[in-house]
Amino acid sequence: MSFSYSPAVWLLLAAVLVQLYFAFYYFRAFALRRPNPETPAPDDQPVSVIVCAHDEHPNLERLLPLLLTQDYPAELLEIILIDDRSTDGSGALAAQFPGVRLVTVRSTPAGLAPKKYALTLGIKTARHERLLFTDADCIPATNQWIRYMQRGFADGTGLVLGYSAYAPEPGFLNKLIRFETLLTGAQYLSFAWRGRPYMGVGRNLGYTRSVFHSTKGFASHIRTLSGDDDLLVQDAVAAGARAAVVDQPGAHTLSEAAATWGTWWRQKRRHLSAGKQYRLADSVRLGTFIGANLLYYFLAVGLLFSPANWVPLATVCLLRTVLLGAVYQQLNRRLEGQLPAAALPLLDAIYFVTYLALGISLFLNRSLRWK
Repeated sequence: MSFSYSPAVWLLLAAVLVQLYFAFYYFRAFALRRPNPETPAPDDQPVSVIVCAHDEHPNLERLLPLLLTQDYPAELLEIILIDDRSTDGSGALAAQFPGVRLVTVRSTPAGLAPKKYALTLGIKTARHERLLFTDADCIPATNQWIRYMQRGFADGTGLVLGYSAYAPEPGFLNKLIRFETLLTGAQYLSFAWRGRPYMGVGRNLGYTRSVFHSTKGFASHIRTLSGDDDLLVQDAVAAGARAAVVDQPGAHTLSEAAATWGTWWRQKRRHLSAGKQYRLADSVRLGTFIGANLLYYFLAVGLLFSPANWVPLATVCLLRTVLLGAVYQQLNRRLEGQLPAAALPLLDAIYFVTYLALGISLFLNRSLRWK
């Protein structure tokens, strides 16, 4: 490559090298690490599973039987359903399933985030030290979910980070959602594995009562609509909690992805809104990764209008596509993303364009709602 090329070419190459650093140091190393044993060890401990629901009757009819039929000793397990101001009879389902304890929330104090207030009441009700969380619209991937996840609490670990995937459905939106979930999972799981935990997802998360108390619950962000998972993890890590990654397929949960672009857009706006409260080191790390990708696409498009730079542009783009595509496919296999390998480069490009649009949207309009 000639040194006479535009400085934009070298900036493009620098952006790609940053991406490859994350891809190989974090993502590929995580994807190729030795898998956790697929046979859960017989170290069962008492555990409380907490589900917060707001008008989730059909989903709870599916979820509650699956929780009650988990392969786990009944005397060591309690299932708590938090009925958060439902009007569709969600709370009445608890009476139909012996073994499910009901916590009813009739109203939320003014100014408080509804889900965080509801979760706080559920945690206060729980009898056990170890707490597992999932959402009403999720299901465990297997009947070993509780056993896998609670095993992550071994050796004094206070946080257990699991992976929650979306079920494959026809259509491009579903593929984009599953790619975004795969890439997000790769980030928070691999960063935690490298000793830098920064978030979890409420669809598949565990922490101890002691950790919850050490953060004073959701006190630092009780008025922020989102963050019952990632901001809680931020506070817990700051308080000294250790995190474990439990990523084998038997420990996954599955959800149905948003069916419309509007629903997904609102969901992602809510999720991304918590990022402004992240610790500086995590914000810099994540910002570097996202920024390098956005810069790459911005420069690549700009260099298309400079014929003199087409050869180095094509070389750098080919390098990135091949190497990152290979790493993303390894993640795809490790986390059972079930995405077609040929679609990964296109999904990557559309995802980062969408991410930029979401960021602009949040900057211009900060109004959010849970449900």
